[in-house]
Amino acid sequence: MIKFDFTKTPITQIADYIIISAAKSNASDIHFDPREDGMMIRFRVDGDLQNFTYIPKTYERNLTTRLKLLANMNITESRLPQDGAIKGNFGGTYLDMRVSCLPLNEGEKIVIRILDYSRSLQGLDFLGFNESNLARLKRMIQVPNGIILITGATGSGKSTTVYSILQALNKEETNIITVEDPIEMNIEGMNQVQVNAEIGMTFAAALRSILRQDPNVILIGEIRDSETAQIAVRAAITGHLVLSTIHTNNTLSTVERLLDMNVERYLLSTALTGIISQRLAKKICTKCRVERNTSKFEKKVFKKYLKKDIEKIWDANPDGCDACRKGYKGRVAIQEVLELDDEMRNALNNENLSKDDLTKLVYNDKVITMLQDALGKVVDGTTSFEEVLRVIEIEDAEDFFENDVAEKLKQKEQEKDEKIKEELEKQEEKQKQQEQQQTAKQAEPQTRPQSQPQQPKQEVTSPATKTTLEEVNINPVEKNTTTQATPRVIPTTIDKGTPTQLKTTTASKPINTLEKIQSLDEKKEEPVHAPKIPIKPNPISTTINNIAAQKVQQEQPEPQPKPEPKPQPEVEPQTQNQPEQQQSKVEETTLPQEQVTSQQPEQLKPEAQEKEAQKQPDQQIISPTINEKITNPIELPSGQINNNIKPELQPADQLQQIQAQIKIQQEQMKQQQEQMRQQQQEEEQKEQPSQPPIPLVKITPS
Repeated sequence: MIKFDFTKTPITQIADYIIISAAKSNASDIHFDPREDGMMIRFRVDGDLQNFTYIPKTYERNLTTRLKLLANMNITESRLPQDGAIKGNFGGTYLDMRVSCLPLNEGEKIVIRILDYSRSLQGLDFLGFNESNLARLKRMIQVPNGIILITGATGSGKSTTVYSILQALNKEETNIITVEDPIEMNIEGMNQVQVNAEIGMTFAAALRSILRQDPNVILIGEIRDSETAQIAVRAAITGHLVLSTIHTNNTLSTVERLLDMNVERYLLSTALTGIISQRLAKKICTKCRVERNTSKFEKKVFKKYLKKDIEKIWDANPDGCDACRKGYKGRVAIQEVLELDDEMRNALNNENLSKDDLTKLVYNDKVITMLQDALGKVVDGTTSFEEVLRVIEIEDAEDFFENDVAEKLKQKEQEKDEKIKEELEKQEEKQKQQEQQQTAKQAEPQTRPQSQPQQPKQEVTSPATKTTLEEVNINPVEKNTTTQATPRVIPTTIDKGTPTQLKTTTASKPINTLEKIQSLDEKKEEPVHAPKIPIKPNPISTTINNIAAQKVQQEQPEPQPKPEPKPQPEVEPQTQNQPEQQQSKVEETTLPQEQVTSQQPEQLKPEAQEKEAQKQPDQQIISPTINEKITNPIELPSGQINNNIKPELQPADQLQQIQAQIKIQQEQMKQQQEQMRQQQQEEEQKEQPSQPPIPLVKITPS
């Protein structure tokens, strides 16, 4: 990339420098591409575009106006496409250029085609024809009448070949008239006509008048429509040699194209002399080219089309050198020359001729196809095999590739099989070595005496490994199932001695040991209820319990003294007081009334219901101080213990009454709260009469 100093150099010098540098680099085209931020300038060298410089957006308009002035275009028109030409000396060399301007969304795109006629002026011998094709071409141009067509894609060198033929025919005794659009090369001694469709000067109109000018050779720039094709064929029949170009891929498609243009078969068979099809391929740089061995695919292609065994060919050096670009420099033409004979002329007259039969007639043993010509130039070292594959399509290439791929796959499979065999052999060797080591270890304890201390170490290590394996194989799901099945049991007693074993039933009621049950039956104590969840003690119940304890202390009768004290208590009162001592160790916990009622059985007798209501957990909570004074036997002043005297149970009845009153007050508070909620909902419904009423559901405690 080259950068210009637009503040110091004028735009005219920049435009001239771009054209001169393109001519020195043997570029065929110069592209001025407008972009969002400026204009990119690129050269087409050997068929490939490469960046040259970048013009800022502020100077883009100045450069386009300068090029338009050189090409004699209208600089004020930027909405329509325009064509022009530039001719003059640039850097000491005379250049002939065609200019095309096309408006785009980002600006005007300008393309300059540099016409280099140095190859055309050299003659037919320097165009790259092989000996047989060159001999046929010289025979065809010596025929006084007929039509010779040069076919190929855009940029395939058709104009160079046409002007080379005209240069060979340009003599004093011949009258040559050309009809071109546009006139690409001015040659002295020829009469050249410029086509102008705007005023009606078309190829057909020019040919009608040219036939009255007594021409020997007529050049038609391009056969574009059926009218031009018919006039050209009729001119060839009347005794004129006609040269023209047409856009087709090969000689066979050229014949089909002329038939599609409504050219009659008898006229075509008599007027057509020959067809030249050509394409351009890159030439290998002779300074840095590399010789290599041919692959299997290349050998098959050479064997089929050239019937030769080629072992080595030349290839381009991708690194390149100073004289080339990536190993290529210049281009060479690959031609296919078809000269019609009597057999082919008779076949063209046959309307029932199939395409397969026509291909057999066209591509006979006498014709050197385009592929054969390209492969011959690969053998000579003019071009590379990769370039031939890029330019020319090989019909049977897929079959060759499939065969090569199949062979490669077979080789890969064989290599894999060999690797697998080697690995298996290695594994077998390792197994044999391991077996030998195991047998040697087993043989060692038999040879050694029994009094060795190393034997028990082997016995200890082996079961450890077994146990670890067994632990790994345990299913973890079983552990989860056992933990999920166990019921949640919350202990309600704190006992320093042996804990009581509890069992669960369907009603989720724990059952104590037999000893405790017997003691409860004897003394008709309260039954053991469901396990209680530890909850914070209610402050109301604690205050009530403290008041009751004080009353019991005041009303408790004083003990009467006896003369004979007995320090040791009997066994029966200890057993009778044992459940009461366990009850004194119960935590002060309370449960909600809903949970307690849900755990009780559904159907009970009325007498049992009254007892159950009196024996609820909320009413059973008594402070440890009260229980200690009630359950402990009364000590006499003399030290004797009287187990027969029991305290009165009036304070317990008072506690029950107080707790019942508290419950009644709580229920009244709940009812008042529900009434308040209902009133608020009714007021809200009155304020919003448009909305449908929301049904109210009264929730009562179970």
